[in-house]
Amino acid sequence: MNREEFLALALRNPVNAAVIDELHRFALPDAWLVAGCLVQSVWNGLTGRPVDHGIADYDVFYFDSDTSWEAEDAVIRNFHARLTHLGAAIEIRNQARVHLWYPAKHGLPYPPLTRSTDGIDRFLTENTQIGIRRAGDDYDVYAPHGFDDVAGLLVRPNRALNFSAANYEAKAARWKALWPELTVIAAE
Repeated sequence: MNREEFLALALRNPVNAAVIDELHRFALPDAWLVAGCLVQSVWNGLTGRPVDHGIADYDVFYFDSDTSWEAEDAVIRNFHARLTHLGAAIEIRNQARVHLWYPAKHGLPYPPLTRSTDGIDRFLTENTQIGIRRAGDDYDVYAPHGFDDVAGLLVRPNRALNFSAANYEAKAARWKALWPELTVIAAE
């Protein structure tokens, strides 16, 4: 699968397309639609399922030097107000402030990031290390591992930093129940 094939399948999901367009209009700094909503839309296209089958939420990353909760909360409220008509759960996080709350929530260290793609690099699975954003009339696509695992319906652990085998196994089990065609590589 190449970039254009991935984009075509991911953007068949009208929520993905609407979120990406709104991110472009909203002009959040270093903003990307990321992870599962993209990959799962592609899996749905490859397996003949409805485009939104199994998608729990739509994750948006941005990177703003204002790391206050108040600034992030204002972005979340504003963005949700703009997209409430979609009826989708949209999770928006400022990657510049993840290190402030992640250790308390997950019990793992999390060094400060320098850009949104640093957060994408930390996903539990390599196949979800993907982000899309508008770039004029085209799209920027961040996919450090390419699209072969996505096209091959393969789930592979990202053992980079702070890997949690338990969290990986739980995520992979949920996905396998929704997409039985997946091949899941064991965490250990």
